[in-house]
Amino acid sequence: MLAIAAAVVFGIYLLLDLFDVKTTDLFNFPTFAALGLLLLSLYLAGIGSGPRNGSGGSGRRFSGRRPGRG
Repeated sequence: MLAIAAAVVFGIYLLLDLFDVKTTDLFNFPTFAALGLLLLSLYLAGIGSGPRNGSGGSGRRFSGRRPGRG
């Protein structure tokens, strides 16, 4: 989810840059870059990467007959 938010931030800045929209000092390139990179770093750190399995353990979960077993 955070990676999507970072993409949105970078996309908004790209559109503002392409249409040459004048922004205030609050919304300039370093602000957008810092916000986007912060969101990406949080995503890569594993924060906000989605729901976790409550049962613990990893691997696939199959219901019914497992594939590949005769």
